[in-house]
Amino acid sequence: MSGPAYRIEVYGCQMNLADAELLAGILEADGWSPAASPEEADLILVNTCAVREHAVERVVGHVKSLGVLKQRRPGLRIGLVGCLAQFEKERLAPRLPEVDFFVGPDAYRALPALLRRALRPQYALAPDAQETYADLPVTRGAGVNGWLTVMRGCDRMCAYCVVPFTRGRERSLPAASVLAEARRAVAEGHVALTLLGQTVTSYRDGATDLAGLLRALAAIEGLRRIRFLAPHPADFTPRLLETISREPKVARQLHLPVQSGSDRILEAMRRGHTRAAYLDLIREARAAIPGGALTTDILVGFPGEQAEDFAATVDLMREVRFDAAFLFAYSPRRGTHAERRLGDDVPRAEKRRRLETVIALQEEHSRARFAERCGRVLEVLVEGPARHPATDWFGRSSDLKDTVFAAPGAPPRVGEIVPVRITEATSHTLRGERVRPAGPEPR
Repeated sequence: MSGPAYRIEVYGCQMNLADAELLAGILEADGWSPAASPEEADLILVNTCAVREHAVERVVGHVKSLGVLKQRRPGLRIGLVGCLAQFEKERLAPRLPEVDFFVGPDAYRALPALLRRALRPQYALAPDAQETYADLPVTRGAGVNGWLTVMRGCDRMCAYCVVPFTRGRERSLPAASVLAEARRAVAEGHVALTLLGQTVTSYRDGATDLAGLLRALAAIEGLRRIRFLAPHPADFTPRLLETISREPKVARQLHLPVQSGSDRILEAMRRGHTRAAYLDLIREARAAIPGGALTTDILVGFPGEQAEDFAATVDLMREVRFDAAFLFAYSPRRGTHAERRLGDDVPRAEKRRRLETVIALQEEHSRARFAERCGRVLEVLVEGPARHPATDWFGRSSDLKDTVFAAPGAPPRVGEIVPVRITEATSHTLRGERVRPAGPEPR
């Protein structure tokens, strides 16, 4: 390892993981090398999410533990970067004297200059409505999956969400830049790409919308699977659903955050869609992608949520029967419309009870939805050896379900797609065996 060493530790969503690869690219272009452990690092960046209060406290605790390491290694520098640095600098700077600099999501280019200065603490937090980092390469890790940021920021202004305050307004990367980066990722072995944006279905570069971008990406030789996160239900178009149904490289899975099944709460949340419109989209999606998977986000205990509102959410879950869901209890975030105007009137114990209810219900639905795959042959993208048993292999099906499978005979190649007959299922994993083609083994 040559030059000073860096380490990036990530808290939060897939956008934070993609930003970590962008930060790594910036540092390596400036002469830094990755460190194998915190003890070997000259610089530790903690890349953060500000969406939930629990995540904030986890980050604070971790930075405090890094401060102990810094006492033993006075030359170590610690940076807090990302959404939390942008949103909570005033609150966190006094609590975290261990931090040498705070860098927001639009100021990553400033990092090399900050590292050349001895002053501390330093701040690079100015929002930049034009910044897309489209001209900067990223440093991806190993594995067949790769992140591909196609837009930044969010215009939605949901009542509970801080993302518009931390990441600014929506701006799409040029389609040509996205395609060039996709080709580079595939050449490096990342044959499955996940397109990222806070509201990725809003993507537009001139005449190219998300449907057009998917079609262009599907034409890239060697790219085997494409998915996208995180869409907004109000932005889905018939053209997008048609593209998903016709392009075999696009995963047969849609993540459609609903948040609540109550129209009254959806309006208070400023979601921009109704229960009926959402259920219409679900029906259209299932017609366009038969046998595909549907996942969602649900937030319980939002201000003003009454028993009948929560019952409407449970009823929607029973009607749709999602394959999986990310389930949360509401916590107020400073500066949002909900925090400023709506209060926090659902008791903590009731939030916990509602969260436990939807978790139990989703576990029941996931178990049933996964079990429906038993007996079917699914196309599985091989990611590598399984952890248990070590003789098996791990991959993801075309509807993005974790799949462990036996492969007697010649082992599969990482990055190839193989047919697997599903024989068992839990609520989180499929198990099966690779299907061999009829006839003699290929030489």
